[in-house]
Amino acid sequence: MKVTRSEFLRYVGKGALALAAVKSGSLLSKSEILTSSFPIPTPRSRSRSLSTALENGLPFTPIRPNTEDDLILPEGFQYDIIALFGDRVNRKGDTFGFNADFNCFLPFPGKKDSGLLWTNHEYLRDLEYYVNGFDYKKSSSQKRTDSQIETYLYNLGGSVTHLRKVNGIWKLDPDSKFGRRIHGRTPIRFAGPASGSEALDGKTETYGTFGNCSGGITLWDTVLSCEENVSWMIEDCYLTNPKEYGWVVEVDPFSPDSTPIKHTALGRFEHENTALTLSKSGRLVVYMGDDSKDQYVYKYVSNGTYDPDSGKLNSSLLDSGTLFAANFEFGKWIALDYEKNQDLRNAKAKNGNVLFKNQADVLVHCRLAAECVGATPMDRPEDLEIHPIDKSIYVSFTNNDKHGNLFGQIVRIVEKDHDHEGIEFEFEVFAAGGGKSGFASPDNLAFDRLANLWMVTDITTKLIGNHQYAKFGNNGLFYLPTAGRHQGKAFQFASAPVGSELTGPWFAEKDKVLFLSVQHPGETTKDYSNPSSRWPRRKKGDIPRPGVVAIRRS
Repeated sequence: MKVTRSEFLRYVGKGALALAAVKSGSLLSKSEILTSSFPIPTPRSRSRSLSTALENGLPFTPIRPNTEDDLILPEGFQYDIIALFGDRVNRKGDTFGFNADFNCFLPFPGKKDSGLLWTNHEYLRDLEYYVNGFDYKKSSSQKRTDSQIETYLYNLGGSVTHLRKVNGIWKLDPDSKFGRRIHGRTPIRFAGPASGSEALDGKTETYGTFGNCSGGITLWDTVLSCEENVSWMIEDCYLTNPKEYGWVVEVDPFSPDSTPIKHTALGRFEHENTALTLSKSGRLVVYMGDDSKDQYVYKYVSNGTYDPDSGKLNSSLLDSGTLFAANFEFGKWIALDYEKNQDLRNAKAKNGNVLFKNQADVLVHCRLAAECVGATPMDRPEDLEIHPIDKSIYVSFTNNDKHGNLFGQIVRIVEKDHDHEGIEFEFEVFAAGGGKSGFASPDNLAFDRLANLWMVTDITTKLIGNHQYAKFGNNGLFYLPTAGRHQGKAFQFASAPVGSELTGPWFAEKDKVLFLSVQHPGETTKDYSNPSSRWPRRKKGDIPRPGVVAIRRS
């Protein structure tokens, strides 16, 4: 299904919303607001001037791939640093964690110049030396001290930072009572079918969240943070309870003393993000991907319906429902429901033992359950986002060199009858990575208010600038219209510093600002005393510091 021009105009109120956006001074220009989904320059016109680009309907002059050690933006745009690793976030002295990833901004009701930014902190690995002094490259011959482990776990998880707008620029308030760290030692409770079960060793609570990649926000203004590569942290920190990690974690940023919740009904795997919407009947639907080669795409449908008057009590919708895995061959969502799916009840291991005794077993061993019911293994399903107009689901499949898929693609899923709780769907490739498209390894996605898709890339650090990936330069941020003559074409908006990737794009203030993370700058470093990147160069000789920026027009 394609969005026609007439449908688009109906969506924006025949220009009323567009004109309102122009008045508000959005990140993008007037000509983009009015024509963003329609004719724009082809990649060959990237060298044209900004005025020519605007005349052709593009809101910026696309930049070319490059290898500079800076965050490169088009003419007419600039970035302000919001928070970097080590910055203080509250009066207690808590500091902003490492390797910023997912961002979401939640303004205070009725206050246009104040809000809370949630940021994930994913991992350390090659840059751990700058955090706790441990040389990861020598980890086979060294062991972390207890102090190094504590520092390691503290700098993962997530940060709540209070931002205030001063003279048109968003700035971190280091003394706010809302500033908070959720990290690898924070008390967290379990909820849902696996909480307290034998499959979870009877646990109803745990300590810590880490491996936090992307996420989402709920309809009741809480954050869902997704635990992804937790096996790394479990190994690095000598933890013995792997089943307690790999979940979706709910955090209430407006309640500094609240206890985060791991929602077990959403399954345990290497979660990339969550995309929430409502079905036609009002049920909550959550789309999710498992970011590993040959893993699966999931969705969850709540039993109950959303009640906007119930506020945060709607959180219980995440604890009672049905988890599905996608079979792309047949266009079917297969229920991972122990009581209703005989394949799960009959599944046995090679030694003849029963694999699943109950629903808690299914959720704790979600990947195995998806395999047993015939879900389709995919090429690293990462971010899923829902189109704001037609409600189709866009999925980035980053790559899978096991099958020769080096550059990845973005796939569009359309539910039957456009009902998100249905069990049938169709799909198509929206954009494929490679030399012709100009991008490789799509990762996080975000839609602006007019349904243009924004995508960041995740070319693995060791491959940046090498072999088949040399033509792409550093990782970047791309703009892809989703309708019109040039739908699916990618135009580069930003280029990342050396060794880094850009993550967590999040539009705020009616698209006047784009929050974006710069993750692991300098990860290509071989000598810690001479890092390959020193972004953002706060002072001479400084170490590379991952963090968050706000992009705006100059």
